[in-house]
Amino acid sequence: MGAPISGILRQRATSQGQSLVKIVNPVITQELERGAALRLDLGCGARARSGYFGVDLVERLGSDIVADLNQPLDLLPDNCCEAIYTRHALEHVQNLLPLMREIHRVCKPDARIEIVVPHFSNVYGHSDPTHVRFFGLYSMYYFCSREDQPMARTVPNFYSDVRFRVERINIQFYRYSFLDRTLGRLLEKFTNLNLKTQDFFERRLAHLFHASQINYTLTPVKV
Repeated sequence: MGAPISGILRQRATSQGQSLVKIVNPVITQELERGAALRLDLGCGARARSGYFGVDLVERLGSDIVADLNQPLDLLPDNCCEAIYTRHALEHVQNLLPLMREIHRVCKPDARIEIVVPHFSNVYGHSDPTHVRFFGLYSMYYFCSREDQPMARTVPNFYSDVRFRVERINIQFYRYSFLDRTLGRLLEKFTNLNLKTQDFFERRLAHLFHASQINYTLTPVKV
C-alpha cells in the first residue's frame, strides 16, 4: 500500500523548500487520502463555484487552497482533479504557459476544464491595469496537437509540450442594457453556429460589435 497522501504532501513541501501553496481546508487532504478526485475553482475570489474547492491568492472566505497561480501548484499530486473551473482569472496571470502545464499535470485524463476569460474585443477589459493578456478564438489551440486544430487555420504549438483538446468554444456578448441583451442574443446565435462563423466574427465584426468574454471547454491529452 502506498504512503498516505499527507506524508506525500509533506515530502513535496520539504523537497521543494517552502511551498507557496497552503491547503487551508482539511477536507481536501481527507479527499486525497481516500483517493477521491478534486474539483478546483482557480482564482475563485470570495466565493468558489458550487461543488468546487476554491483556490485563490488571498486566504479569505471561499479559499480552500491559498496559491499564487504564477507559481507551481506543488502540493497537489498528479492526476488528482476531475474538473477545473476558472472565471476571469487567467487574464491576471503572468506565467500562463507554466500554469497550463500545472493544470495538465493535476488533471486526470478525462478531466473537464472550463475557462472563462475576457474576449480581446472587450473594451472594459482594457481599463483594468491588472490585466496582462486577452484571449481569442485560437488561444487554446496553441496547446493542441496539429490533428486537433482546425483545418482552416493552424497555429504554432511549440511553446508548450503539454496538449489539450478543445471540446467547445462559446463567445458571449454584453448584457448591460436592453439593447445589449437583445442584440447580444442575436449575435451569439450567429457567432457560435460553428468555428467558421466565430472566425468571421473575429476577423470582420469584432471591431464593431464587441464581445464580453470567451468560454473554452478543454480536456487534457495524456498518454
